[in-house]
Amino acid sequence: MTRTPLPLLSPAPAAAPASPYESYVYAYPHKTAYRRLPDRPALRELWAAEPQHALSLYLHIPFCEVRCGFCNLFTRIGAPGELTTAYLDALERQATAVRAALGPDARFAAAAFGGGTPTFLDAGELARLCDIAERRMGADLRTVPLSVETSPSTATADRLAVLAERGATRISIGVQSFVEAEARAAVRPQDPAEVTAALDRIRESGVPVLNIDLIYGIDGQTERSWQRSLDAALQWRPEELYLYPLYVRPLTGLGRKESAGPDPEWDAQRLRLYRHGRDHLLAAGYEQVSMRMFRRPAAGPGAGPGAAGDHACQTDGMIGLGCGARSYTSALHYSFDYAVGMTRIRSLIDDYAARPAADFAHAEFGWRMTGDEPRRRHLLQSVLQAAGMPVAEYRARFGSAPADDFPVELAAFAERGWLDGTAGPDVLRLSPEGLAHSDALGPLLFSPGVRSRMAAYDLK
Repeated sequence: MTRTPLPLLSPAPAAAPASPYESYVYAYPHKTAYRRLPDRPALRELWAAEPQHALSLYLHIPFCEVRCGFCNLFTRIGAPGELTTAYLDALERQATAVRAALGPDARFAAAAFGGGTPTFLDAGELARLCDIAERRMGADLRTVPLSVETSPSTATADRLAVLAERGATRISIGVQSFVEAEARAAVRPQDPAEVTAALDRIRESGVPVLNIDLIYGIDGQTERSWQRSLDAALQWRPEELYLYPLYVRPLTGLGRKESAGPDPEWDAQRLRLYRHGRDHLLAAGYEQVSMRMFRRPAAGPGAGPGAAGDHACQTDGMIGLGCGARSYTSALHYSFDYAVGMTRIRSLIDDYAARPAADFAHAEFGWRMTGDEPRRRHLLQSVLQAAGMPVAEYRARFGSAPADDFPVELAAFAERGWLDGTAGPDVLRLSPEGLAHSDALGPLLFSPGVRSRMAAYDLK
């Protein structure tokens, strides 16, 4: 089966999506819409008028032992020499500069360590990472939800012990498939025994919430083999499961190997496997939070940044530290330069590690949230959640109704059967079929300016 590398979005939305899998909308706008900010605004000025009583903190570690064939994250393989030390030194300099830009009463309500693979760091380095969050930023990790990403090969007992002792409430592990042949097809080398041992260690660590990531749409995957992975994951009774459709993106391992061209057969396979996985988890007692996220109700709320939905750590008041992290104020989303290709990523990590403290007091790349962008972002973040969006909430924030601001888009969604007609006038909610098409629906809400910027981005 041919795998089609994802193109960047076209400047204008099509009348109908060409595929149910146009783009995974985990943040709006995507970093390919960011550009260099000529005025390099000072962080102190950006945050001066922002509410700071319930901030979110994200620390980015851009290292992995291997890079999976589907991965387009900002990460590199390995860390030669003293690179992890140099990176943590720079992270500490950045944290000091960012904390100085905030008000004295700034408080954090949630934290997350992502990557890459944060547990690529050894136990001592993880303890230092927690110290940076606590001593430099002022986040009390033992009293707020703390989510940490890991991998089978790095979820060692000593690392997990550090995270548990420092207050981690959620560990998310990327397994992708419990079927060895499928893991190889996704260019994800892993030992099944190592996966099992890692999951056992996470459960033994006492961290209350376990999330397991799985992928569907892999070459050769069938409903039967997909259910094998689902059932294998369910043996650990994870509080959360994320089911991701496979994407083939430019400059990734799979993207370099595959040819371009439409692939309706693959689209049909992914939709079929999504529905099978959804129905299987619902029958097992899980509730659907979004297209990707499923939660065991007994887990309860507040388990970590993922517990409130896919976008919980993508809200305004987000402070990201690290070379691949983003920060969000109501007026500006900002970060450092972005790349997918390994050579450019290495260069950007080296540049970050060598930066003096003064460099971290300004925003360099970003997107200004002007015009109707806040409305689009709010609608995207809300409507892609299974619970939908209370119309009164939108009206209270913007003084209008979604149907007033997006009549064409919402009419098109209704015509395609993507809206839940039984929800009533007070809630805007997707139908089950609308949730299934979240990756087609979301991009249709992108503004012309964002689409143009993304289409013009020089992928590197």
